[in-house]
Amino acid sequence: MLEDLPILSIIAFLPLLGALVTLFLPQGGSRIIRFTALVFTFAPLLLAIALYISYEPAVGGGAFAEKLTWLSIPLNMDAGLSNNGVTSYRLLFDYRMGIDGISLPLVLLTGVVSSMAALASVHIRKRRKLYYFLFLLLQTGMYGVFLARDLTLFFIFFELTLIPMFFLIGIWGYFGREQAANRFLVYNGLGSAFMLLAFLILIATAGFSTAPSATGMQLTFSGSYEVLFANLSDPNAAANLNSAMHLSDPLKWSAFVLLIVAFGIKLPIFPLHTWMLKVHAEAAPPVVMIHSGILLKMGAYGLIRFGAFLFPDQLDSWAPVLATLGVVNILYGAILACAQKEFKLVLAYSSISHMGIVLLGVASLNETGLEGAVFQSVSHGLISALLFLIVGSLYERTETTRIDELGGLARVLPFTSGILLTAGLASLGLPGLSGFVGELLSFMGLFDAYPWLTAAGVLGLLFAAVYVLRSVLSMTYGGLPDRFAAVREVRFVEALPMIVLTALIVLIGVYPSIMTDIMSHGFDGMIKLLQPGHGG
Repeated sequence: MLEDLPILSIIAFLPLLGALVTLFLPQGGSRIIRFTALVFTFAPLLLAIALYISYEPAVGGGAFAEKLTWLSIPLNMDAGLSNNGVTSYRLLFDYRMGIDGISLPLVLLTGVVSSMAALASVHIRKRRKLYYFLFLLLQTGMYGVFLARDLTLFFIFFELTLIPMFFLIGIWGYFGREQAANRFLVYNGLGSAFMLLAFLILIATAGFSTAPSATGMQLTFSGSYEVLFANLSDPNAAANLNSAMHLSDPLKWSAFVLLIVAFGIKLPIFPLHTWMLKVHAEAAPPVVMIHSGILLKMGAYGLIRFGAFLFPDQLDSWAPVLATLGVVNILYGAILACAQKEFKLVLAYSSISHMGIVLLGVASLNETGLEGAVFQSVSHGLISALLFLIVGSLYERTETTRIDELGGLARVLPFTSGILLTAGLASLGLPGLSGFVGELLSFMGLFDAYPWLTAAGVLGLLFAAVYVLRSVLSMTYGGLPDRFAAVREVRFVEALPMIVLTALIVLIGVYPSIMTDIMSHGFDGMIKLLQPGHGG
């Protein structure tokens, strides 16, 4: 049934429709605005769940693929360039949407975290109409990034996430919100510039295909993933078709490095991380739920989708560098998290550390490690969203999230404290919770090639136990300050997303096959291209 519908486009653009509907609602109707936003947020989630259930890993997502040429431009080029009778040239901008075992878990993660963040937005009180308009617009960009199958379309969706996020940080954040928003835009805008340059190199030198036309043979340039993968996986493809447009090794390395920097900023990789600390500390908690839970994962997805699939040789050469950067991320983030007194900064540095584990999975260049990278991305997305959801609830009741100002909250907030402890244990990798599985797969994948780097990375887990237990126990146990004696437990609208996120963390921790089975054939094309024995 789903195969008969443009299900991927519906998932991506339902939030955009909701954003447009929101514009026509009365300014003072806060309840109807919130209800409309929730409807258009939960509808794509339900469709993503249906898609996840109906997806068959052995078959792949071909039945759900969508393709449409939305702009075709003739190019005036020297016909003498061609060696195979090409008489005309054309630049195509395709609308291509698709799904596979790598992107599907991230699409579902986007639906879950966005929906829970929409529920958590109950504390947003000013300019609600604009807030939910930007919120829904941001959702379309996030879904589109994971569903696009064309470089141009990917770039458009990627850029679509920047402007809404800039305003969501700058208008509804805390005291340093404007500086945080500016840093976000500058760093991510710079990353987008690097990405655009890499994409232009790829389209101009490897994004071509031939087809008969009315006047002879036509050479077409596009950003189709399938075309790029086919040309780049066959080193003689470009040379045989058109030697003047061959993607040379220097150009390959240039595009690869540009992509590493672009997605490294988004992930983020040390030392490109400072902007993220400001965002985590100053943005409103529902906004940080999306930023930490989804937007950072776009960096991991880009490294896998473009780095691993399109440039396996370059990634093979850079694997020791990425593994080393991953260990630096893990240790740097974990050690500094131990020294923080502000809980939001503990979580920010923890995110840097956990994204280092994703880097280790990518650097492994084997199916176990790459599955671990995707699993860790989903797991951290759920855990970080839950933790920042709790941060928002605590701040509304205590007006502080400083660890040294809190204590004894388990007496007045037993439910919230229990959820906080569960989320903390998942973050430090307790077996039976999702964090353990992602870390295990990533470290197992890396161990054969880089045992010493793996051992160094595992040390970060010890620091994780220190900063998690120190923070959680200090906030929930000990003496309760008198000013918090009358604090009330969370309402149902806040408890519901906490329960949902906790249940998913436990579910994929106890039964990880629900995710790993979906990913089982997602890396087949890349694994075949990897050179054996890439270890350092």
